[in-house]
Amino acid sequence: MTGSDVTRDGLRGARPGREAVTGAQPGRHRRRRGRGRGEQSMVPDAEISSYYGKPVLNKPTWEPLDIAGYLYLGGLAGASSLLAAGSAVTGRPELARTAKLGAAGAISLSLAALVHDLGRPARFLNMLRVLKPTSPMSVGSWLLAGYAPLTLAAAATDVAGRYRLVGPAATAGAAALGPAVATYTAVLLSDTAVPSWHEGYRQLPFVFAGSAASAAAGLALVCAPTAQAGPARRTAVLGAGLELGAFQLMKRRIGLAAEPYEQGRPHVLLRVAEALTVAGAALSVLSGRRRDRRLAVAAGAALLTGSAALRFGVFHAGVASAEDPAYTVVPQRERRAAREG
Repeated sequence: MTGSDVTRDGLRGARPGREAVTGAQPGRHRRRRGRGRGEQSMVPDAEISSYYGKPVLNKPTWEPLDIAGYLYLGGLAGASSLLAAGSAVTGRPELARTAKLGAAGAISLSLAALVHDLGRPARFLNMLRVLKPTSPMSVGSWLLAGYAPLTLAAAATDVAGRYRLVGPAATAGAAALGPAVATYTAVLLSDTAVPSWHEGYRQLPFVFAGSAASAAAGLALVCAPTAQAGPARRTAVLGAGLELGAFQLMKRRIGLAAEPYEQGRPHVLLRVAEALTVAGAALSVLSGRRRDRRLAVAAGAALLTGSAALRFGVFHAGVASAEDPAYTVVPQRERRAAREG
C-alpha cells in the first residue's frame, strides 16, 4: 500500500465488512424493523447512561414511611380543618368535632414523622431562623409552625367546651391555612430535580388537594354520625373527582416522566389507590341514601386507604425516576431540540 492508495473517502478498493451498519439512533426505544425489504439494525439502540454507571441525580434519601406518611397526614389535617369550619358554620357539632380532632392528631403525627426523618427536633427549629419566600421548605416550615397550634387550640377548646371566643377564632385560622397545608408538599416535591415530581408541577398540587379532601371525608365518614355526614359525603365525591382527573391529566402531559407511575411498586400502589377512591366515593353516596352506618364506615376506610396509597405511590415513583438517567437526559434533549427547532 502506498500513499496514493489512501484517498479522502478511505482506502481505495476497500469495502466495509458485512457487520458494518449505520443509522443507529440513541434513545430508550426498542429497535424497529425497516420499512424497506425487511431491513433491521444489527446493533441495539444506545442506552442513556452516565459516567461510571452513576445516576445523573442523587435519589432522595428520605425514609418512605416518614416522608410519605408526612405527605399523607399533612393533607388529611389541612382538609379536615376546612371541613371542621364548614361543619361548625352549618350546625353539625359532631362532624365539626371529629374534623377538629382529626386535624389536630394528623398534624401532630405529620410533624413527628418529619422530625424523625430529620433526626432531631433542632433541625426543624433551625429552619425557622429565617423566612425565604422562594423556598417551599422554608415557607412550609413556617406554615406548619403557625397551623399546628391553631388546630390544637381548636380541638382542645371544643372538647373542653370553654373559651368560646378562642375556639371559633382558632378554627377559622386553621381553616384559612388548611388549603396551603394540604398542597404545599406538592410544591415542595415539584421544586426538586426529581423528574416524575418536577415535570408534574402544574397538576400535582391539584392531585394532592383532591387526595387530602378524600382522606378528610373518609375520616369523617368513619367517626361522625351518618345524619351529620352530608358535607363529608359531598367532599368525598368532589375530592375523588379532582384527584383522579388531575392525576390522569398530569400523566398525559409529563410525557416520558410518567413511565415510573406505570411500573413496579408505584403502579400497584396507584392502581389500588384509584380503585379504593372510586369505591369509597360510590359507597359514600350509597350510605347517604340508605342511612347505613356500615356503608359509611366502609366508604371512609376505602377513602383513607386510597389516599395513603396515592401518596406512597407518588413517592416511590419519584425515587425510581431519579435512579434512571433517561428520565433526566431525554426530556432535556427534547426541550433543547424544541428551542432549536
